[in-house]
Amino acid sequence: MKPSEAVVTARGISKTFGKGGVTALQDIELDVGRGEFISLIGPSGCGKSTLLRVIGDLVDPTSGEIRVNGKSARQARLDRDYGIVFQSAVLYDWRTVAKNIALPLELMGFNRAERAARVQELLSLVELDGFEKHYPWQLSGGMQQRVSIARALSFTPALLLMDEPFGALDEMTRERMNDELLRIWTEIRSTVIFVTHSITEAVYLSTRVVVMSPRPGRITSVLPIDLEQPRTRETREDPRFFELVTEVREALHAGGADDVVEEPEVVE
Repeated sequence: MKPSEAVVTARGISKTFGKGGVTALQDIELDVGRGEFISLIGPSGCGKSTLLRVIGDLVDPTSGEIRVNGKSARQARLDRDYGIVFQSAVLYDWRTVAKNIALPLELMGFNRAERAARVQELLSLVELDGFEKHYPWQLSGGMQQRVSIARALSFTPALLLMDEPFGALDEMTRERMNDELLRIWTEIRSTVIFVTHSITEAVYLSTRVVVMSPRPGRITSVLPIDLEQPRTRETREDPRFFELVTEVREALHAGGADDVVEEPEVVE
């Protein structure tokens, strides 16, 4: 991949917390192309979320450089090239669904008519038409995450960063949200970098899976996922799907990971 074709370029990224402290990342090299869906997977504490935060300019690397759309991570953040979705939806309980989605647009100075039109587009995109006047506490966990995704997409970012956004959902809701996310990604074609502990989720969603080692986090394998698009429920029954799940699992164990499981613990 030519540097000019990459949305994200990471060169020699290392991160140590505190003077003489814990090294979370070591010598990370990664290129992410436009329109890719990249999953980061590895054992707990391997630096997946730290790498995501370095890319999003939420954490400064100790050494190395991140470029996003040819710019520094700091400039890309200032230019609003990012949308970010965390494990918790982080919605404001006193704002309606519509006003939560519109918040970034308010901060960016969009007028009321522009905000209303964009909110309606996004409600349709995440299939929450009719819920614009509801409050977050009136929604299920999956619906709250859809609101969070809509808010992250409100200003049409080139890059969507997702840090285990479905980790606290039950298995059936999680599978449904996987399908929803792929539908949205197919429609908007933003580049996605997605952190997960789930091997099956990583294989089902991704164009490539990036496997990381135990701390200090290093990239030990980058596996292309050659499943046909669009992905469907039948994809999960495809023999090739199971072959790729095995490949990712073996790559994790080869890299020294022993605590990655098929599905993370569900938080009720």
